[in-house]
Amino acid sequence: MKSGKLLDLLKDGYFVVPLYLFKLKDKFDLTMEEFIFLVYLSNKGDKVSFDPSRITKDLGIELSSVMEYVSKLCDKHLIEVIVSKNDKGVMEEVISLELYYSKITGLLMDNIVKEDKTLDSNIYSIFEQEFGRTLSPMEYEIIKAWADSNISRELILRALKEASYNGVSNLRYIDKILYEWGKKGFKTEADVDKHQVKRREEKKDKPKTEIFDYNWFDDEDE
Repeated sequence: MKSGKLLDLLKDGYFVVPLYLFKLKDKFDLTMEEFIFLVYLSNKGDKVSFDPSRITKDLGIELSSVMEYVSKLCDKHLIEVIVSKNDKGVMEEVISLELYYSKITGLLMDNIVKEDKTLDSNIYSIFEQEFGRTLSPMEYEIIKAWADSNISRELILRALKEASYNGVSNLRYIDKILYEWGKKGFKTEADVDKHQVKRREEKKDKPKTEIFDYNWFDDEDE
């Protein structure tokens, strides 16, 4: 089988390849062709209908190559072929990527804990407890990026509390809060508290607001 077909698809931007996957490629001991095939599957979702003829058509490779890659990725415990019900309630074979995502998350956590000099690994557990779910690999990277931008641990956790008190559990909202605080020059929780006290004093004619129940995006004070 000629590997050029798969490489051409990658070069032409046929797939979206997450940066973290490039970083961890060597950890999986994959050939370039196996790597591209795994990227193709990950672009299709958590579970991919196991339709060899369709995959052959999508990638422009031989059926034997499709079966070979599926077999090798199964042997490396990155994917598994299971029987599952589709949206119409019909049983069908699907390729599950749960093993792959589990390994990705574990490897990312290991790298973050080893490389991170600012945050302790406990902060990720705090986020997961607040959200009531496991963080995605991308969310781990976002939290680490905040620390790399010299945002203190206490400020990150304070922003998490702000989001929780407002009933929001996503990093996009928290990122906006941290951005607003950065514009105001906040470095610590004390900076946040002082600003909130000041704003309340300026608006004494308005209903009293709890310390965490604060809309930072309507705050026009610079």
